[in-house]
Order: sequence, then C-alpha cells, then structure tokens
Amino acid sequence: MTDAIKVENAGLQFPRGRGLFRGIKSLLGFKGLPENDFTALENITLNVHKGEVLGVIGRNGSGKSTLLRLMAGIYQPDKGTVRVKGRTSLLAGVRVGLNEHLSGRENVHLYGSILGHKQEKMDQMMDDIIEFSEIGEFFDQPLRTYSSGMRARLGIAIASAVEPEILLIDEVLGVGDPQFREKSKERILSLVKSTSTVVLVSHSFALMREICDRVAFIHEGKVHSVGDPTESIRTYYELTGKNN
Repeated sequence: MTDAIKVENAGLQFPRGRGLFRGIKSLLGFKGLPENDFTALENITLNVHKGEVLGVIGRNGSGKSTLLRLMAGIYQPDKGTVRVKGRTSLLAGVRVGLNEHLSGRENVHLYGSILGHKQEKMDQMMDDIIEFSEIGEFFDQPLRTYSSGMRARLGIAIASAVEPEILLIDEVLGVGDPQFREKSKERILSLVKSTSTVVLVSHSFALMREICDRVAFIHEGKVHSVGDPTESIRTYYELTGKNN
C-alpha cells in the first residue's frame, strides 16, 4: 500500500521561556543555563496511506495540531523525518491561510496563490466556492466582518475546491448548522473518492466513526495506538477516564 505521508521517529520541542528573555540570555552568552524545553512530540512514527481518511484524536495539548503542522511542513522536526508525497493543503482554525482585511473573493485568490494556482484557475472555482460556503452578500465584504462560522465555511469551501492531493483538517469540519456539516462531510468523502488523502483532527467521535478508515490516538506527545476507529476511540475513553 502506497503511503502519502510517512513520519518516522519524529520529535519536536518548543521553548517554555519568554522569547525576549531567552533572546537576552543568548546575546549575553548564557548558554549553559537549562532551557527547560517542552516536548510537544516524541518518537512519532505514523504512516498515512494514499486515499484514506485518517482521524487523529487525543486530549487538548496532546500534540494533535502540532502533528498536522509537521505534515504540512510548517514545523520541521528536531529529530526523525517527515516525508510527504503530494500537494498538501492545511485547513486549521478559521483564520489560517486567510487575511481578515481581504474579502472572501480576494481570499480565494490569496489561498490559490499560496498553493501555486493562477488567478484564472481560482476564478473558475469561484461560483462553486460561493455556493458551497453559503456566505451570500458577505462574500465581497472583508473577512473581519464574518462570524467565526462564516470564516470556517469559507475556509472549507476554498480548501476543498482546490482538490489537494492531501488535505489536513484541524477541528473545523464540525462547524455550522447540521445541514452544512453534512455538506462538508459529503465534500470530504468526494475528495477521498478522487484519490485525495485526508488527515482529520476532531473531537467529534461520531464523525470519526463514520468517515475514517483508521484513527490514531495521540497521548502526551506520542502515538498510543492506531487502528479501527471504534477500537481507538474506546482506548481513548479507557485511558482518559472519559465516558462515551
């Protein structure tokens, strides 16, 4: 089976100290002081198969979002390797990749340019994005006038319209009313059918069970288990003490 993403023994640390204080220490040559870095990810080994939907679950702060950013190339691992085969698009939060001072239409062009698409190609997708996002007259208004739900709908509409080979989604698929959530789910499934690969971070375990082929449980910066969605979710509940 071909892997779209291959993460091997990856680790990533972040500094705990304040940036200014750490910078002053460095300038003064205090390099022997303990840095007390925070280990966000440790010895992560995880393969994402081409054409699958992989869910990622875990408590807040467990490293789920950091893992997606490693896959997207935003972060580089301190240890290990991350190999990605395909054009990747990250949809994380309602602001990532979007500019609040630009209109929805202008953000479509901005997002496309980041992915290397020409304006003409994005214009061809515009009607579909407008219809799918359900933003209406706000589409030509600055993003700062949008509600968080409208921002998320626009982000999902753009990210799914460009049909990336690998789509990374962090916590935004469950936004909006039930009808829009169903539309989002159907759009993601259609991407998978067109050989796209999806990695989905979400607290909606019902959604995970429905659309994911496998689910990875991340606990304290490590991969605790990967496998059948129902089994991985059960393991999560057993380890965290939460009730289903």
